[in-house]
Amino acid sequence: MKRRTLIRILSFSVIALAVLLARNVMLMRENENANLTIKNNYARAIEELSTAADNISNTLQKQLYAGTADMHLDLSQQLWRDSSTAKAALSQLPVERLDLGNTYKFLSQVGNYALSLSEKLREGGTLSEKEYDDLEALYGFSQRLRDDMWSLESSVSSGEIELVNAADAQDNAPSVTDGFSDFEEGFDSYPTLVYDGPFSDHIMQKTPLMTSGKAEISREKALEIACLALHLDQSVLTDVIEEDGKMPSYLFTDAKGSAACAVTKQGGYVSYFLKSRDVTAESITVDEALKAGDSCLDSLGINSMRRTYYENINHIMTINYAYYLGEICCYTDLIKVSVAMDSGEIIGYDARGYLVNHQSRAYSDKRLSVLEVQEQVSPKLKVLSRGLAVIPSDSQEERLCYEFKCEAPDGTHVLVYFNAYTGKEEQILILFESESGTLTM
Repeated sequence: MKRRTLIRILSFSVIALAVLLARNVMLMRENENANLTIKNNYARAIEELSTAADNISNTLQKQLYAGTADMHLDLSQQLWRDSSTAKAALSQLPVERLDLGNTYKFLSQVGNYALSLSEKLREGGTLSEKEYDDLEALYGFSQRLRDDMWSLESSVSSGEIELVNAADAQDNAPSVTDGFSDFEEGFDSYPTLVYDGPFSDHIMQKTPLMTSGKAEISREKALEIACLALHLDQSVLTDVIEEDGKMPSYLFTDAKGSAACAVTKQGGYVSYFLKSRDVTAESITVDEALKAGDSCLDSLGINSMRRTYYENINHIMTINYAYYLGEICCYTDLIKVSVAMDSGEIIGYDARGYLVNHQSRAYSDKRLSVLEVQEQVSPKLKVLSRGLAVIPSDSQEERLCYEFKCEAPDGTHVLVYFNAYTGKEEQILILFESESGTLTM
């Protein structure tokens, strides 16, 4: 063989090998990208399933405390939607090797059963003790499913469980199927069901009532107001952004971005401000923090506000205030104040809910008797106190309601709202009370 021919053969061989290697690299990358896409889809499905399971559990708990047919219907429709979401997410997970008949059975029946009970109530019937027992049993299963799913989501997020196709899973390696095993095996006490077949963030979409028709202030005046709110010299707030939307404002910040304050162009109201810093210790008491929040509102000239609930997370106390019209609590007119527990400094303030909804109000005295309305409270609840409250509705309108603070058999506190004029059950909130504060769901 000639030397030139040998060189050509070697050259073609090298080129062919290089092409083959390049092709293999491309295939490996395509495979890695495909695996990454699959893993991301699995992770998203697990998060959707966990959230849906959480919603199902919360709604079933509210169903136990609902006293009217309309509220039962609203809750059962929500259950049906969440259970459908859960089944759709479950179908996207690599669980082919598991028999998930019990899980699908629970997700299929929970919404339909609730709808059948609401239909019974709408036709003038009442729930039997057996039906209440069934709802309690379903609630217990929903708690287990919720806990199992969030535990699974946590294991996936931490890398303890690797998301792979069922065919690729190693026999001894933890897999996504582990999150369903306990739930599937615990259906011995599942009830035999016989049947036929969350206040609003959207209020921020409204045009603010407080700023409507007010004169526009200058940027210089807005800067003065911002500095007074933050207790800073005007030379510190060097940057300004003009915010548009429903509440046009001037947003002032310092050069480091550690302090910011928004002032409405119409009327010159402080809508919110923030001070960003680390809070690593607690040197003041809860009572001192609450008093600091009260003083903040006083300094801004905001009156007739009372504390409703508060929460202490990461050494920052966030206090919720609601406007009171006499003895009527207007939950629509909200202000949040955040207090640093190391010094009592106000590091957060948000009055946008107040600016959007606050207005002059007058209500007719021709209301239903509070004792008459109280008869509609679920027999599962013990009424502890009652009063009048204004709450938002899905249609962005306000509702004057009787607010009943109740206690469930397990000691949980529940707020139930009935329209003061029609008697319709408008809302149910479950109070989550801990050492850090009180929140509603």
